Amino acid sequence: MSIFMDDSRRAALAILLLTSIKQKKKRKRSIWSKQWLLHRHKFSHMGLLKELKENNPDDFRNYLRMSDSNFEHLFEAIRPAITKQNTCMRQAISPEQRLIATLRYLATGRTLEDLKFSTGISAQSLGRIIPETCNAIIEAMKAEYLKFPESAEEWKAIAKQFEDYWNFPNCGGAIDGKHVRIQPPANSGSYYYNYKGYFSIVLMAIVNAKYEFIMVDVGKNGRVSDGGAIEQTVFYQKLKNKEVQLPTNNETTEGLNFVFVADEAFALQEHILKPFPVKTLTKQRRIFNYRLSRARRVVENAFGILANRFRVFHTAITLSPAKVDLVVLTCCVLHNFLRRTNGNVYMPNNMVDREDIEYCSLVYGDWRSDPNAMLQLQAGGTRNANVDAKTNRENYVDYFNGQGAVDWQDAMI
Repeated sequence: MSIFMDDSRRAALAILLLTSIKQKKKRKRSIWSKQWLLHRHKFSHMGLLKELKENNPDDFRNYLRMSDSNFEHLFEAIRPAITKQNTCMRQAISPEQRLIATLRYLATGRTLEDLKFSTGISAQSLGRIIPETCNAIIEAMKAEYLKFPESAEEWKAIAKQFEDYWNFPNCGGAIDGKHVRIQPPANSGSYYYNYKGYFSIVLMAIVNAKYEFIMVDVGKNGRVSDGGAIEQTVFYQKLKNKEVQLPTNNETTEGLNFVFVADEAFALQEHILKPFPVKTLTKQRRIFNYRLSRARRVVENAFGILANRFRVFHTAITLSPAKVDLVVLTCCVLHNFLRRTNGNVYMPNNMVDREDIEYCSLVYGDWRSDPNAMLQLQAGGTRNANVDAKTNRENYVDYFNGQGAVDWQDAMI
């Protein structure tokens, strides 16, 4: 017993000694902040932005990915949430500087250590400011610019756009997902490791006919497939439990099911349409696949535009997963905001796929040639659909080859 007590005392003494040594080795802070950071008004990009705003509006728009009027609108919406009080120790970073630093980070994806030289804000402060500002943007703008439909009338309005723009009736949106590259958190192992050999989280989305996000789910680990990711979303659970207020068949074109369009990675379901496999194709099914693909391209284009305008998607984001979620959601909200308020400038014609009907060819948006574009999710395994889901798809095959046929479809397959 006495030996045990001696060992205990010896261990306790060793711990105290090690703690004392560590405290002695801890470097004392010599200065509160570097002098040039204290004079950010003199050395940062704020002077350049003032010049661009007054004399070079195109360069201003390129710098922050939005016009001066868009910036002012956004700034006024979030100013109260990002304004900090000055103290007797130092002056707070202004809300304008906080927003500009955040927008520049989203536009470029530069590291925080690199961004500090143009913003005049330390990397440690940027690591707090950017997520805080992103959260403020989401909270202030999501109700208007990332609103999920809550009634059959709202779903019918979306479906009308799909029918008017893409000749696809009864469609509530196009579903797809992408990998967002991240630096893995410490001790996370292979949890975020995807099939392409890097670490990522998954961005799942539903997009309307005008390339706008109507549902965004982000944060699932990169190991999951398209189908696996969608099945973990709140939207899917509500759809499965019939809690999404979709129009009934009495309210749809030709009494067909109201549907969402997806690629072959997703499971065929009563309200989710996917293309037929190549080995089972007939002429009628090829026409169905073409018509479905034509409507589904809006989601691929939306992701392409998003990554082209916000280059943070071209980097491995060096924030914690929770902060990465805020960054991704903010980009989606800003995408919708800029698409609606300044669409022709934010999204020129060469940014989206378009069909040249005269030559029966497809001209691809310029983002498709970018090797750093967001990675498509891995296809899941083949799953058998139920009879109702298969019947629903065959009903759409009949419609597109009958009453719903368009003049050019035969030339496009």
